[in-house]
Amino acid sequence: MFMIIHALLTSVSLTALGSQNKTMHFVTEFVLLGFPGEREMQMFFFSLILVVYLLTLLGNGAIVCAVKWDRRLHTPMYIFLGNFAFLEIWYVSSTVPNMLVNILSDTKTISFTGCFIQFYFFFSLGTTECFFLSVMAYDRYLAICCPLHYPSIMTGKFCVILVCVCWVSGFLCYPVPIVLISQLPFCGPNIIDHFVCDPGPLFALACIPAPSTELICYTFNSVIIFGPFLCILGSYTLVLRAVLRFPSHAGRTKAFSTCGSHLMVVSLFYGTLMVMYVSPTSGNPAGMQKIITLVYSAVTPLLNPLIYSLRNKDMKDALKKVLGLRINQN
Repeated sequence: MFMIIHALLTSVSLTALGSQNKTMHFVTEFVLLGFPGEREMQMFFFSLILVVYLLTLLGNGAIVCAVKWDRRLHTPMYIFLGNFAFLEIWYVSSTVPNMLVNILSDTKTISFTGCFIQFYFFFSLGTTECFFLSVMAYDRYLAICCPLHYPSIMTGKFCVILVCVCWVSGFLCYPVPIVLISQLPFCGPNIIDHFVCDPGPLFALACIPAPSTELICYTFNSVIIFGPFLCILGSYTLVLRAVLRFPSHAGRTKAFSTCGSHLMVVSLFYGTLMVMYVSPTSGNPAGMQKIITLVYSAVTPLLNPLIYSLRNKDMKDALKKVLGLRINQN
């Protein structure tokens, strides 16, 4: 996959260069400014982001191990959760390691191809996360609204199919926007006031206005974001209606507790995502864009394992078991 994307971007960039004035200077790398400030402030950001990154890997890795090793968690809900935690590991790894290197670097450069490769994986993994959140909402809808038919519908085979669809679809969505943006001429300056290769700053660096490409990309983002979000909203509307009909207070409390963790993750992830990508961000200051991006790219993956484990007794028991196994081995 990496070699295919690299070859595609290389051929596209050469085509774009050949179609422009050959006397014009085109950038071959970008400068990611990252976080401003003195060296002491830079080291503070480095230490903070490194701690967040390591805790994210630890928390989500523990959930993956718990789902894999505890047979009680070999159910569709926890299989989705295990894949979601595995996804979060790669999602945060698509940007944070480069961000840490960039903080310590004096040049803070990233190649043209490397920029768009980061763009591809960051947004493909984010799209996959949207799909997983919608599938997890659908799973909760079936479990609460159709409990008698749930075992026959959400079989192991169907669960695997949904997982594969989420992964494959997420990685098939973003080649089109990336190709469109990479075909724009970038003749300088090459400074991106951000810590990731994001479409907003890239559009701002293009030598010529590209309103049609911007419209296509923002429409594309809106469809990817709102499509799964409407599925989630529809699923939980039906869940809420069904839960309110439960005769016992204990049943309603248990149902709300089952869905509460997922709803918190959805709210945190989609809240920042919609602010950033549903509408053009040219009117937002660069500092605000960095903060919003940092929340959904680094903070959200850290909070997700805490939200799911603290509100789920089975997951807490499984995590304690995993920790106990490791202690005994030591």
